Amino acid sequence: MAGAEGTRDAAEGGGLREACGVFGVFSNAQEADAAPLVYYGLISLQHRGQESAGIAAVKDRVLTCRKGLGLVGEVFNQDLLGLLRGPAAIGHVRYSTCGANVIENAQPFVSRFKLGSIAIAHNGTLTNADVVRELLEDAGIGFTSSCDSEVIINLIAKNYRKGLERALTDTIKFIQGSYALVVLTDDALVGARDPKGIRPLCLGKRDESWILASESCAIDAVGGAFVRDVEPGELVIITKGQVLSFCFSEKTRRGVCAFEYVYFARPDSVIDGLDVYGSRVRAGRILGRESAAAADMVIGVPDSGCPAAVGYSRASGTPFGLGIVKSKYVGRTFIAPSRDEREKAVSVKHNVIRSEVEGKRVVLIDDSIVRGTTSRRLVSLLRSAGAREVHIRVCSPPVRFPCFFGIDTPHRKDLISNKAGAEELGAELGADSLSFLSVEGLLESLDGGGYCLGCFTGEYPISVPGEAGCS
Repeated sequence: MAGAEGTRDAAEGGGLREACGVFGVFSNAQEADAAPLVYYGLISLQHRGQESAGIAAVKDRVLTCRKGLGLVGEVFNQDLLGLLRGPAAIGHVRYSTCGANVIENAQPFVSRFKLGSIAIAHNGTLTNADVVRELLEDAGIGFTSSCDSEVIINLIAKNYRKGLERALTDTIKFIQGSYALVVLTDDALVGARDPKGIRPLCLGKRDESWILASESCAIDAVGGAFVRDVEPGELVIITKGQVLSFCFSEKTRRGVCAFEYVYFARPDSVIDGLDVYGSRVRAGRILGRESAAAADMVIGVPDSGCPAAVGYSRASGTPFGLGIVKSKYVGRTFIAPSRDEREKAVSVKHNVIRSEVEGKRVVLIDDSIVRGTTSRRLVSLLRSAGAREVHIRVCSPPVRFPCFFGIDTPHRKDLISNKAGAEELGAELGADSLSFLSVEGLLESLDGGGYCLGCFTGEYPISVPGEAGCS
C-alpha cells in the first residue's frame, strides 16, 4: 500500500502495499468527452496504485479501452486520450494485491457480448474469488487474467440478460469481501460499495457531469464539488438525466479500513465525513499524550508522518522541524523487483538536514512499522547526522495480522511486531525508545468505532480465508 505521499516499510518489499484507485465520469452533455477528466482524476489518485493505469470510454454504444503498465502520465498521452471518445468513461490505477503485475491484469476489464458491452474498475479483494471463478469456469466461461476483478465482470455479463440493475444486484449479493466498483455500460455509469464500506467511494458533480471516485481529492482535482459518500451496501446508477440509488444489503456495522486514515488516503481527502488530515493530527496529539519523550525536536517521516508529527508537537510541547527530506523524483521503492534494488532506492529517497538534528534529541514520527527496514535506515541516517538521541513514535498500533481486503501484507510470521515487544523492537531498530499508538487512541483519533482494525487486532469485519491470503 503506497500511501498518500509517504514512505513506508512497503518501500522495502513485503510491507503494506496500496489499494487501487477508481474514477468515473458521466456527462449529460452528449457531445462531451469524459476521458480527459478521468485522466486528471487518475493522476490525483496515483498514490493508490502505480503498476498500471487504464481508461475505458463509451460513445454511441461503442466502448473503447486503453491501458498499460506504469504511471498514468506514462501510459497516456494526448494522442491516446484522443482515441477515447464519449460522454462517459471510467479509469483505474492499480497496485496488485491479487495477480501479477502484467498487462492482462491491468484494469478496466471489458466484456463485449450480444446484449452490449461493459467495463469495470475495482478496488478491493474478493475473499471468495477462487470459488466463484471455479463455478464460472465449470459453466464454460473463460478468464484471461489472474485478477479477481475479472470474476465480477464475468458474473455481471452472465446475468446481464436480466437487465442492468438485476445483473448488478445478483452479482453483488454473490461476491464476498471488499469492493468499491465503477461500472460503465453503453448508457450508464454505476458505482457500488461493499456492505461494510471497507474501501471508500464517493459521488461528485461538475457542471453537467456526475463523478464517482475513490477519494474526494480526485473530485476536487477536476474542479468538481463533493456531493456525498456512497454508502456501504449502496448501488448508484447514473444515466442521462437521473441518478438512482438502491440498497442491496441490510444495514450492518461499518468496517471502514482504518489504514485509509493512517496512511492510504491523501491528507486533503474526506472519507465518510471524516477529514483525513485532521485524523492524522489527532493521532499525533494522542500519541504525544500517551507516550511523550523528552526531546529537543519532533520530525515526521515524509509525507504521511508529518501531520501526526504536528499533532505530537502540539501535545508534547516539543518543537516541530523538517529534519528529513524526501526526493520527489524517486518512485515507490516497493515496486523495485529485488530486495537489493529496493534498499538502494530507500537509501536515495531520504536525506537528513544535518543542521536541524545535530546534537539534538529527536522524536521520529512514522505512520506504521511493518518490516522495519525504513525505520532502521532512518535511525542510522539521523545518528550519522549527529542526532544525540532518536526516539521512534508510531501513530498506529503494531501491525500483527495480514489484510484480506485489498492491501498486500506479508504473512503474519514476517511482520516485525510479532517478533518483539516495543522495547526490544526499538533496540533492534537502533532507537533509544519506541512506542506505538494504542488501539483506543487510534479509535479516538477516528471519532469512534465502525472501522476495520484487522491488521492490528486480528478481528475482521467479515469472515476471512486462511493465513495464505491473496498476493
